[in-house]
Amino acid sequence: MTDDATPWEPPLAGTEAEQLLGALDRLRWTFRWKAGELDDAGLRNRIGSSSLTLGALLKHLALVEDFTMTAKLAGEPLGPPWDPAAFEDDPDWEFSSAADDSPSELYALWDGAVERSRARFEAALAAGGLDGPVHIADDEGQHASLRRLVCDLLEEYGRHTGHADLLREAVDGLVGEDPPPGWRP
Repeated sequence: MTDDATPWEPPLAGTEAEQLLGALDRLRWTFRWKAGELDDAGLRNRIGSSSLTLGALLKHLALVEDFTMTAKLAGEPLGPPWDPAAFEDDPDWEFSSAADDSPSELYALWDGAVERSRARFEAALAAGGLDGPVHIADDEGQHASLRRLVCDLLEEYGRHTGHADLLREAVDGLVGEDPPPGWRP
């Protein structure tokens, strides 16, 4: 059971859905903590020859949240700020355009996407559980399950939270596995 001081802590025991979504939320909270409370310079900081920044990761993961829980889940088009034309000109638009966004815009974008995803997961779980089919399908018409979408997000956050660890440590030395008790964005 989680408490108010550590809402990112997954349940010690629970249903499969509670465990999977608890693990996802732990990664979300940890990522947000690693990317949190930085100014423009901190969000644009790079390591070595990599072009990756915490700001770009915030925008990318906001896109992944929205794409997964609208297009993949329900087959609905993405709304603003995800203009399909921007991706035609630059397939990595969310990464390259993040430097033009303020910290408050990037944090609000990610926070809003996660809030929408949590609500959509809750509704999808109520409608069909983890085994419930989602919109996205393979070439034979076999639809993925909600479980697959959760696992895809776990993989995406696992990869990028590791990147965030390195990027944040390079900015100001912040290290750690979880936010400290009581931390909030």
